[in-house]
Amino acid sequence: MALGLNKILITSTNTNTPGAYWQLTTLSVPTGGVIIPAGSYIAFPAANISISAVSAYNATSNAATWTTISAAGVGAPFLVSDGVNVAANASTAGTLTLATVNGGLPVSGTFNAS
Repeated sequence: MALGLNKILITSTNTNTPGAYWQLTTLSVPTGGVIIPAGSYIAFPAANISISAVSAYNATSNAATWTTISAAGVGAPFLVSDGVNVAANASTAGTLTLATVNGGLPVSGTFNAS
């Protein structure tokens, strides 16, 4: 996931290639669920997978209240996760496809000599 959403666009690039805006990633969702990694995403519909977030937290009892924000099979047009409070839940194990901004290639250094 790119730290920033700004990106230099290159025309005629395909998803998941250098220079592409979109980077597709899949998240394996076991029965019960999994926390969605921190980032900004478009979540595509997936059968038996819903998305929920913490809507309230009781510090006294250390209990979180989870609320469904996207029903199973619906997806989410725009999803932001902090890596702790947003989860994908599955009634049966499945895969959730997420689109995010391509983070590009890692930097090898600063002011490298050629």
